[in-house]
Amino acid sequence: MRSPRSADDGPTPRRPVPRRRRLLLPALLTSGVLLLAGAIAAIGAPPPTPGVTSPGVDAQTWRPELAGDAVGVQVADGSARLASPRAAQRPGSLRGASRQGFLDLGTHTFARPVDRFVVPVTADAPAGTAVDVDVRGRDEAGRWSEWTPAEPGDPAVLPAPTRTVALRLTLAAPPGGSTPTVRAVTVRADRVAAGSRALSPRASYRVFATREGLVGGTTANGHVIAEDDQFVALPSRRALDVDGKGDYTVRVCTAAGRCATVPVWDVGPWNTDDDYWNAAPPRQNWGDLAQGTPQAQAAYTDRYHGGADGFGRQVKNPAGIDLGDGVFHALGMQDNGWVTVDYLWTGRSGEAPADVHLATADSPAAPITVRSAPTAGAVDEGVVGHGAVVDVQCRTTGDAVSGSRGASAEWLRIAADRYVPAAFLTTGTPAPAC
Repeated sequence: MRSPRSADDGPTPRRPVPRRRRLLLPALLTSGVLLLAGAIAAIGAPPPTPGVTSPGVDAQTWRPELAGDAVGVQVADGSARLASPRAAQRPGSLRGASRQGFLDLGTHTFARPVDRFVVPVTADAPAGTAVDVDVRGRDEAGRWSEWTPAEPGDPAVLPAPTRTVALRLTLAAPPGGSTPTVRAVTVRADRVAAGSRALSPRASYRVFATREGLVGGTTANGHVIAEDDQFVALPSRRALDVDGKGDYTVRVCTAAGRCATVPVWDVGPWNTDDDYWNAAPPRQNWGDLAQGTPQAQAAYTDRYHGGADGFGRQVKNPAGIDLGDGVFHALGMQDNGWVTVDYLWTGRSGEAPADVHLATADSPAAPITVRSAPTAGAVDEGVVGHGAVVDVQCRTTGDAVSGSRGASAEWLRIAADRYVPAAFLTTGTPAPAC
């Protein structure tokens, strides 16, 4: 996040809000086994006894190997620990935070659908360090839920039962301090008899956007920032994607109606644990704020939390999203300002898999131009960045285009009067004709 600059549209005044913060601090691990367990109570039920999990059904176990895609983590001799930072490495939007690294332990397919996960971790963790566990699930249409923490006394509960899940470890330590060492992980899964949380509508909020810049820096997912990069940062790792992927994609639009659809590849601005697009629960922190209000916005506008972010820094702008340079320029922005953001992975409405039509942008050299009609000369309405996942409404025939997927005259409609050439996208279940 760059130093703040004035925006054309200043923050909208809001009524004062309480300054207290409901913060779920990561537990400090000690040498030995940390049992991440607990239960989520049904609405209206008494709170669960800490450390006690009510019985579910279809109990199953997964013991993943300590191997997989790693960012800032090294695995050797059967253990995982934070890697020594490269001298030339500069952080992207995640600045002022503790030293962090991620280890994606891959996916696993259970024999029967599950939605609750208790994750015991065997780890050596000196004081001041932490090991966090996040779980996510994939539905039959191929869409992933958000990363959900499995915490002490509070297991991860996904929005809906699934057979396919993924597991991610986050290791954290003070800069220059000792590192935690993970030696083993076990996933104990079952299905909650009372059912899962109700699904909510797709989140869409007006937030203040800042230009990230920082070309040559490294994002939280290990991506090295290039000029005209097409990605954004959000202040929670719940929606942090793998470099090059777009399971968590946003559509950012200006007041003029120009939009950029791009993946989430960094964590920030200001905070790293503020999934403000979620209601509380499952919003991880700052649960007394209205859904859609970033903590930094409340701190800047209303002196919430004494005007400071989660790291104690005085907030200099109300930013709830950072834009890569390419996104900033594609939107025609001249300065930091207010935008409308659609969080496209949210609001799953329970459609049958055959009714879900997703397409993934395959255009690493340059973003895909969105047109007002299925012709190369139609009005340029915005961009879709490489790796972004879009919903396809229907398909039609237009101008022939040569792209990464070959030559094709097929175009995909992704919104009203918004078309992209199919030659630059990988598609799943074919969409109906327009």
